[in-house]
Amino acid sequence: MTFTSKPLNVDTLSPKEDPTASSRKRDHIELAFRSQVESGTLDQRFYYEPLLSGHPAKGSLKNFLFLGKTMRAPVWVSSMTGGTDWANTINHNLARACKEFGMGMGLGSCRPLLYSNESLPDFDVRKEIGDDLPLFANLGIAQLEELIDRGELYRVRELTDKLQADGLIIHVNPLQEWLQPEGDRFVRSSLQVIEMVLEKVNLPIIVKEVGQGMGMESLRALMQLPLAAIDFAANGGTNFARLEMLRSDEAKAAIYEQLAHVGHSAAEMTLMANQLLEELGDKAVCRQFIISGGVRTFLDGYYLTQKLNAPAIYGQASSFLRHARGSYEELQTYVAAQIEGLELANAFLRVR
Repeated sequence: MTFTSKPLNVDTLSPKEDPTASSRKRDHIELAFRSQVESGTLDQRFYYEPLLSGHPAKGSLKNFLFLGKTMRAPVWVSSMTGGTDWANTINHNLARACKEFGMGMGLGSCRPLLYSNESLPDFDVRKEIGDDLPLFANLGIAQLEELIDRGELYRVRELTDKLQADGLIIHVNPLQEWLQPEGDRFVRSSLQVIEMVLEKVNLPIIVKEVGQGMGMESLRALMQLPLAAIDFAANGGTNFARLEMLRSDEAKAAIYEQLAHVGHSAAEMTLMANQLLEELGDKAVCRQFIISGGVRTFLDGYYLTQKLNAPAIYGQASSFLRHARGSYEELQTYVAAQIEGLELANAFLRVR
C-alpha cells in the first residue's frame, strides 16, 4: 500500500486544529520550571480578577480632565533636561510621545530662557505636543527668589509665553542647592517664595520637590494654596541631592552622605495626602496630584493613583529618558507597552 503526503494548508484547518500546538506544548514543558513564581515574591498590592473582563481593546483607557485639559493616559513626563547636547532630541521625542498617547509634560529647568533665547529650540515643543495636552515650564526657587529681589517676576510670564506653556512648575530643592558646588542659598523659605509668586503671577502653578519628597507639614501648607497640582518627586527616583554629592569633593560627600537617605517615598506621601484631605476638608484647596519618584512601572503608577483619594496621575523621568535619546520608534515602543500594561491592569487588577 502506498501513502502520499500532501502539504499542510492552514487555511483549511477546522477551528479545533492548531498547527502550532505541538511546538507550543514542547515550549511549555521546557519553560515550565523557569517560569515558576515563588509565592513570597507575589505582588501583594492587588487582587487578580480574571473573570470580570475580556481583553481590553487598544485605547480603552477613559479620557479624563487634569490641569484643565483632557488627557488619555494618566501619565506625566516628569521634568528632565535642557541646555545639553541631547536636550533637543530628548524633549522633542518626549513631546511627540505625549501627543500620540495623550500624556502631559513638564519641561526641565528653563532657567537658560529667562534672559536669552539661545536654548529655545531645545524647549520649544508645543508644536509636537499640540494644544490639547498640558505642557508646563519649570523654574527653581533660587531663580524665583532672584526675580523677586530684582522686581522682575514679569519674566515668568514672558517665559511661559515664549514656550506657549500652560503654566509653571516650581521646583523646591534646598538640599540640592546646599550640596551643589556652585549652588545658590535661599534667604526666604520656599513657602514664602511660592506665596509671593502666586500673588504676583497669574498662572497655573505646580510645586514639586526634586527627588526626596516632602513631609506632612510641607504637604499641609501646599494643599491649602491655590495650586494647580502638587508633584511628589519622592525618594526612590533620581535624587538630585545625591547627584550633586557625586559632583562634589569626596570629603564633603562623605560628611553629607546620609542626607541622601532623608525623605519620603511616593507610597508614604500618598498616605499622607489622603490623611490631609480628610483632616483639612474644604481647606484643602489643591486637590490634584502627580505621583512621582520611584514609580518604575505601570503597576506602581496604577496602584498609587488608585490609592490616592483625589485626581492623580503618575510621573516618570529616568525610564522615559533612557528611551528618548535615540530614535522616536524606540520611545514609541516603550510607551505603547506601558499604556497596554495600564489597560490590562484596569481590566484584571483591583487594588487591595
